[in-house]
Amino acid sequence: MHRIDQVYINGAFCTTHGREELALINPTTEEPMGVLIMADEEDAQKAVASAKRAFSTYSRTSRKERIDLLNALSEAVRVRSSDLTEATIIEYGGPVEQARWRADLAANNFLSAAKLLDDFPFSRWINDAEVVAQAAGVAVHIVPWNSLYNSISVKMAGALAAGCPVIIKPSEYSAWQNQLFTECLHAAGAPAGVINVVAGRGDVVGAALTTHPDVRKISFTGSTPVGKSIMRAAADRMTRVTLELGGKAPTVIMEDADLEEAAAAALSIGFTNNGQACIAGTRILVHKSKVRDFCDSIKLSASKIVPGDPQKPQTTMGPLVNRKQFDRVQGYIRRGVQEGARIRIGGEGRPEGMHRGFFTKPTVFADVANTMTIAREEIFGPVLCVITYENDAEAIEIANDTPFGLHAYVIGKNLDRARDIAAHIDAGRVAINAMIHEPLAPFGGMKESGIGREYGTYGIEDHLELKAIMGRKCDHRPVRASEIKAG
Repeated sequence: MHRIDQVYINGAFCTTHGREELALINPTTEEPMGVLIMADEEDAQKAVASAKRAFSTYSRTSRKERIDLLNALSEAVRVRSSDLTEATIIEYGGPVEQARWRADLAANNFLSAAKLLDDFPFSRWINDAEVVAQAAGVAVHIVPWNSLYNSISVKMAGALAAGCPVIIKPSEYSAWQNQLFTECLHAAGAPAGVINVVAGRGDVVGAALTTHPDVRKISFTGSTPVGKSIMRAAADRMTRVTLELGGKAPTVIMEDADLEEAAAAALSIGFTNNGQACIAGTRILVHKSKVRDFCDSIKLSASKIVPGDPQKPQTTMGPLVNRKQFDRVQGYIRRGVQEGARIRIGGEGRPEGMHRGFFTKPTVFADVANTMTIAREEIFGPVLCVITYENDAEAIEIANDTPFGLHAYVIGKNLDRARDIAAHIDAGRVAINAMIHEPLAPFGGMKESGIGREYGTYGIEDHLELKAIMGRKCDHRPVRASEIKAG
């Protein structure tokens, strides 16, 4: 049983001022595994004060000092890789084969930023003006439960490279993972106040952090409604905001695709992370002439899914994160049936033979119209919709007929045609024939999937302000006030 009752502020673990308790439940067994004592507004205020004090010195550190810190963070995460993996499996329900790469991904995010920082252009010249990039200020990073290590590391790597102290507000539903990861951050030896971590409710700690006048940068990953509320509040102080929000990614199956391979790929893309991923391809677009054969193929591929204990190597799908998420997904499955969609695999309830745990049947609906709720809203569970189209133009139209625009996928043999379809889909990333991740490419959404970009140089630039300093020549005469144009 874990009792987590500490926040990390000013380079040290200290007892949480907040007293509200949250029971930690194993999603596989539904048994208690600990308690989190959640932070409160006072903890948030202390974290901001700590980061503000650190800013004046850390923002002036050398390139080498920041590179050394990023490399130390990468190594500290690698050392605890097995512990971090265990926490992901038990607390989150991630199958062991999917959980193993998470710690390495986080370590590599720090390492990538260190390499980019080696020759990052903090200063450049435009004629007689020197354009200087300076740290934006204290940064607040709010990260979700479904990808904790990656979200913390990619945001933090960009901020630290830019010279910004950071306050992390992790989801309260990833308390054990967060505790272990924070121990890694502490082991790296960052100067006091440069890294701070306070875990608590979004409407308490998150609200206190995002409305604080000393916070100059907010980076949030989570739901679209919460992202909108953060952006509205930030507007009062013109705080810089990056939002990585929800998704309803289309997977376009081209006419020339091998249907067995496409079905297997579509299931893998749609059910990634137990279906709890903003980048999951949850709308599968299939040519009308191919839909019957495709649904037969997807049923065959689905028969190979092994739900169960995520600690067992044969398991390919674990439970949902908690009871609330389980009930939410069950509600969407019922809604799909009520609106006239036809279940091809899965349906309500747990998989056969499972009587406890937040497991849900991997579910695929056919006969789905893009106007149905299950095709419009982000379900965040293993529920997919098969939607038909008649030609490429209609496939693109359906793909773009969504308020979201985070990710998309195209599967087919003709790569030129696939790239043409990809070019016309409104999404921050489009992957062809695989679920591909490029850690140096920008990541972020269009439309209601967010604003701003993360990863690579884009994550560093996201934490910088640009300033033009003009007049390096000595022969400039003073400018009279009458010569200065208004505005």
